[in-house]
Amino acid sequence: MKIVTRFWISLIFSLPMLLEMLLMPLTGWMLPGGQWTMLILTTVVMVISARPFIQSAVASFKKHHSNMDTLVAIGTATAYFFSIYAMFNHQAVFFESAAFVITFVLLGQVFEEKMRHNASNAIEKLVDLQAKEAEVIRNGQVIRVPITEVVKGDLLRVKPGQKIAVDGVITDGNSTIDESMVTGESMPVEKKAGDHVIGSTINSTGTFTFEAEKVGNDTMLAQIVDLVKKAQNSHAPIQNLTDKVSDVFVPVVLIIAIATFLIWYVFLGAALGQALIFAVSVVVIACPCALGLATPTALMVGTGRGAKMGILIKNGEVLEEVNDIQTVVFDKTGTITVGKPKVTDVIGDQAKIIGLAAGLETSSEHPLATAILDQAQALEINVPQVTNFKALEGRGVEAVVNGQRAFVGNQRLLTDSEINSQLKAEITRLQNEAKTVVFVGLGNEIIGLIAIQDTPKTTSKEAIAALKARGLKTVMLTGDNQHVAQAIADQVGIDEVIADVLPSDKAAHVAELKAHGKVAFVGDGINDAPALTAADVGIAMGSGTDIAIESGGIILVKNDLRDVDLALALSKKTFNRIRLNLFWAFVYNVLGIPVATGVFYTFGLILSPEFAGLAMALSSLSVVTSSVLLNKAKLSSKIVRA
Repeated sequence: MKIVTRFWISLIFSLPMLLEMLLMPLTGWMLPGGQWTMLILTTVVMVISARPFIQSAVASFKKHHSNMDTLVAIGTATAYFFSIYAMFNHQAVFFESAAFVITFVLLGQVFEEKMRHNASNAIEKLVDLQAKEAEVIRNGQVIRVPITEVVKGDLLRVKPGQKIAVDGVITDGNSTIDESMVTGESMPVEKKAGDHVIGSTINSTGTFTFEAEKVGNDTMLAQIVDLVKKAQNSHAPIQNLTDKVSDVFVPVVLIIAIATFLIWYVFLGAALGQALIFAVSVVVIACPCALGLATPTALMVGTGRGAKMGILIKNGEVLEEVNDIQTVVFDKTGTITVGKPKVTDVIGDQAKIIGLAAGLETSSEHPLATAILDQAQALEINVPQVTNFKALEGRGVEAVVNGQRAFVGNQRLLTDSEINSQLKAEITRLQNEAKTVVFVGLGNEIIGLIAIQDTPKTTSKEAIAALKARGLKTVMLTGDNQHVAQAIADQVGIDEVIADVLPSDKAAHVAELKAHGKVAFVGDGINDAPALTAADVGIAMGSGTDIAIESGGIILVKNDLRDVDLALALSKKTFNRIRLNLFWAFVYNVLGIPVATGVFYTFGLILSPEFAGLAMALSSLSVVTSSVLLNKAKLSSKIVRA
């Protein structure tokens, strides 16, 4: 039975007893049937509304554990069965206490459930973004089909104002697309043939055709929803403290309740009913529901807010690790830089050097190889056939061209090769200009140089400055040479450069940095997987193709380096809210128990079980409200955007 249904049943059957309690002092009105009517009303509440509490308490007892439901079950059952005993012995009864406690506890849970729903509505909003239908081109005809019938490889047409059905690549046409609902980016993005589009985003201006690449659960939106669900259901390590406290706290409370009863009844001479009321109040007020809500509600709200901003926090553990980060390490290519290097200079016979290099790089997937191939295509240079192609990790490639050994690579490849003084001077000049130098050789002789440059992103300098303003050390970890890496670092303000690092060695360098404090690694999410995993916090820069990588604890959907600072700010704010919630939950129990035991009875300050139940419900409500307000909390980001 749903919580809200149990609450209404409990409320309806408790109201007559509430009316008697309010009206009897004023008018003398009493329930028809007196105590028998109260017994019937309370029995309905106990059998229907309180049953799940009792079942949970019994199940925990069988496993030699106790939980929050244990306190509710013991407190209400004690008041209920004592009242039956008292009724047959002509003593005062406390049926209303049992019924009211259940009502107020359920009231708190109804509020919790409602606010949990509000806290997790980021998922629902994301799911609602999905298009319901799509215009698919089949057999030359445009037909409208349900989104579930779109398959990979379909050609789809999108008109202005329509939602893009699935992820894909534009094959014809151009447009501007509003991607804010998925990436959080407020400005429309221009798209043309060859560009990727994201399902559920809105086409603003032109009509275009695109080929479906990812459908169903493989789309970017589906993966975001899955990540947010996992994050909201995860546990932060601090939750383990809460679980341990709850496991010890319940037996301690029961001991305090028994001691309270004995002190009042045996030593202070209070009536049996009054002593029992003090004991029941202790049990009810101490129920640590707020303690159990402190972590999961804040985690749900924080991760949901992040999803709206294009920042995906994958689990609660990341939130704690972020608080102690001292160093942020960056990959260079595609993270600090644009990631699309271009040929800027050719030293030597341009046609021969570009042609030879393009021939060797045809089988390579390295970004520098792409730049060389693009240059060969732009200059319409004939590319020679190569044989015996071999990739040399971290150094370059070699092959046989017209019976001669040919090679293209970096300085680590030049073990026995000769370089004349003129080329050496050119190498120094190009590297000082922050350009990567590619050596092209035949036999053992360097015949020319190709200079390639990958410029920093326009936001990189601002992003690095924001992190340094937080007191964090910044490091660049790259396979590029020291000259180029240092030049890029100087442009964006990086503190330290570790250059000439093989891809397989990045994780080892991250491990070395961890010896001096906790480290976050920021990479493109593909080649940097080992380093992302080795770091205390892995932050993956990724568009739709990278969204589901398992290596990063935080994923930045917009591929904007400034979001690193925003992600750190959000993580810190969420974790601090968890700590604030736990503090108030502990304080509430510490302050409430002495009042419930009757310590302040001589001052006229007492707490009946029904008011203890109401206070407990309000405590839980305050913790959940604190978590929900995280949606409106100002993030202490060091980025100031126009």
